[in-house]
Amino acid sequence: MRSTSSHLLLCCLLLLGSLWVAPARADIVLSARAVSVPGVRLQSVNVRIGEDGKGGLRLQLHAAQADIAAMGWHRLGLTLDGSLQRDSQLRWIVDSGVQLANAPGGALSNAHAVMQLSEAANTLQIDIAQGKAQVSTAMPLDQLSHLQIDLKNLPAGWLQGLLGTVWSGHATGGKLDAKLALDVRDVGLQSSGQFTLSDAGFDTPSGTLAAQRLSGGGQFDLDTTDGPAQIDLETSLRGGEILLGPIYAKLPNHAVPLSLQATAQNGAFALNRLQINDADALQLEGALAFDAKGMLKTLSLDRFHASFPAAYQRYGEAWLATMGLRNLTSAGQLSGTVDMRADGLHAFAFNTDNLDLAEADGSVAIRNLRGGMDWAVQGDRPATTLGWSGLQFYRLTNGAAQAHWQSRDGLLSLQKPLDVPLLNGHLRVGQLDWRPAAAKGQRLTTSLVLLGIDMSAFSRAMGWPAFPGTLAGAIPSLRWIDDRIELQGGLSASLFGGFVDITRLSVQQPFGPSPALSGDMSLRQLDLGAMTSVFDFGSITGRMDGSIDKLQLVDWKPVAFDARLLAGSGGRISQRAVNNLTTVGGGGIAAGLQGVVLKLFKTFGYKRIGLNCTLQASVCRMSGLDSGGDSYTILEGSGLPRLQVVGHQAQVDWPTLVERLQGAINGAAPQVR
Repeated sequence: MRSTSSHLLLCCLLLLGSLWVAPARADIVLSARAVSVPGVRLQSVNVRIGEDGKGGLRLQLHAAQADIAAMGWHRLGLTLDGSLQRDSQLRWIVDSGVQLANAPGGALSNAHAVMQLSEAANTLQIDIAQGKAQVSTAMPLDQLSHLQIDLKNLPAGWLQGLLGTVWSGHATGGKLDAKLALDVRDVGLQSSGQFTLSDAGFDTPSGTLAAQRLSGGGQFDLDTTDGPAQIDLETSLRGGEILLGPIYAKLPNHAVPLSLQATAQNGAFALNRLQINDADALQLEGALAFDAKGMLKTLSLDRFHASFPAAYQRYGEAWLATMGLRNLTSAGQLSGTVDMRADGLHAFAFNTDNLDLAEADGSVAIRNLRGGMDWAVQGDRPATTLGWSGLQFYRLTNGAAQAHWQSRDGLLSLQKPLDVPLLNGHLRVGQLDWRPAAAKGQRLTTSLVLLGIDMSAFSRAMGWPAFPGTLAGAIPSLRWIDDRIELQGGLSASLFGGFVDITRLSVQQPFGPSPALSGDMSLRQLDLGAMTSVFDFGSITGRMDGSIDKLQLVDWKPVAFDARLLAGSGGRISQRAVNNLTTVGGGGIAAGLQGVVLKLFKTFGYKRIGLNCTLQASVCRMSGLDSGGDSYTILEGSGLPRLQVVGHQAQVDWPTLVERLQGAINGAAPQVR
C-alpha cells in the first residue's frame, strides 16, 4: 500500500509533464492506453484539467485498471478528483479525493490526498488520510523507486495484498504505526523500519498458523526481490494469542521479546531462526517450517527451558489437551531439545531437577521427577537416569523408583529391571524397548511381573467395594502396536478364596480420551460368602465358577460381554439374597413359595445357582440353569422348604440391570420394569 499510493499519484503527475514547462491552460484532456513507472502500471487512463469556477484548476483522473505487482494489487480501479495549483515557490500542489476500487481491506476507498511536487527540492511529498488512518510519503524525483513512509493507525487489512505476495496467510484485524524506507525493484521490493502493532491478527487456510489480539512493536527487514521472501523481525509482543504449528501461546501482559528470521515462497513458510524469551515461563531457540498447505515439515528446538506453572498456562495447555491431558497442576522446571520432521520424531532430550505434574481427575500424576532422557533415531546417545518420588496412572499410585535408559539407533531401552512399589506390592518391569519414532507398527515391548498387589487398595483406587485378596501374575510380553496395547500371557488374582484369571487383554487408544479395553476373564472357586459380604447383597455360601468372555469396556464402562456364573456345589442362601436374585431376574416372589412362608425361614438350602448375561447394544440377554419359553431358572432349591427362583425377563436394558444391582447392594428395593 505504501509504495502504491505514492506511485499511483505520481503517474498522474507524470501525465501532466507538459504543465511543468508551459503555462497551465484550461480544458486539457489527456488519454493513454497505458502508463508505467517502476512497480506501477495504469491502463485506460483519462485525465481532464479544467477551470474549477473559482479561479483555479480542477484535476480529474480515472484509470480503469491499476496493477502494482510488488504489493499484490491487481485490476484496481483508480479515481482522483480535486484541485491543481502552483504556489509562489513554483511547487505543484494537488488537493484531491482518492478512490481505489477493490483494494484489500478497503484501502484508499474514500481517501483524501495532498500532493506537493517541488522541482527545486527534487521531492514529491504525499499526505493521505482516510478515517483515522494517515500515510505520509516522500520520494526524490530522480529516484522514483525510493520512498520514506510514515504510517499512523493503518488498518492491517490494507497490507493484505503485500502479505499475499509472500504467504498464504491473511490479516484478520489490528492497527499499525510505522516509520520505514521502501525501495521498489523491477521484481519485488525491499523495506525496513520500525513498527507498532495493536490488536493485530492473522490466519491461514490450514489454521496451523494464526494469531489474534497481538500488540507490540519492534524492527523489521523485508526483501522480496531475489527468490524466497526474506523477513527479519525483532519485536516485543504483549498479550494476545499466537499459534505456530504445535506451539500455541497465550501471551502475558508483560513484554515477551521475540526474534525471527523467516523465508516464504509459493505459500510455504519457514522460521529459520526463532527465539522467544518469556522470562518467567519459557525460553526457546529453534526453527520451524511449514509447507504450502500449512502442514508442519520441521520443528527443531535447539534449546528450551520451561518454568511451571506459567509455561503450562501460557504455552503448553492446548498442546497437552490434544494428548488427553487437561487441567494439569504443575511446578518445577524442564529443559531440553526436540527434532521433529515431516516423517516424524528424530530426536529429543530433556532434563529436570524437580518437576511435579498432576491431572485434575487423578488419571496421571508424577511427583519430584528428576533426571532425564536422551534419544535419537540414529546413532548412540549417552545413558541417562530418570527417577521419581511418586507416580500415578489411572488412579493407581506407584512409589519411588529410578529407571536407567540408553538410546541406540532409535531404540530406547531399559538398561536393568525396574522395581516399582505398587499398592502394597510390587510391579517389576523386566526388558523394555521403546521406539519413539514409530508412528505405526510395534512401538513398545516389555515384560511385567506383579507380586502381592493388595486387591483392597486396588478396589478403592478404582472406586469399587473393597475386595479382599491379592493380585499376582506374569505378563511375558506386552506390546504397543499401532494404537493398541496387547498382553500375551495373563494375570491371576487370588480373590475371595479363589482365582480370577485375565487373558487376551488389549487396550485400544490407551492414552486417548476414551480408551477401549477387551479381554476374557475366568472365575474359579470364588467363596460366595466372602463375596456377598463385600457387596452387601445378602448371604450366600458355597463356591462359584464362571467366565466373562469377550469383555469390552469403553472409557472403563462395559459395552459388551458374555458372562456365565454357576454355583454348582450347593450351599445356603438368605431371605435377602433370595429377594435380590428374584428382583435382578425380574421375577417377583420366588416361584412355588408363598411370601408368608418365606418369612418363616432365615436361610434356605440350594442345589445350584446359575445366571448368565450376554450384553450387546445396551441390552442384556439373560438366562439361567435352564430356559423354558420366556422364563429361566436362577436357583434350584435343596431340602425343605424347597425353593426355586425363576427369572421372567429374558431381555433387560443394561442401565436397568445396573440400577437393580446397585439397589440390591445398597439395600434399596429396586423396581422391576
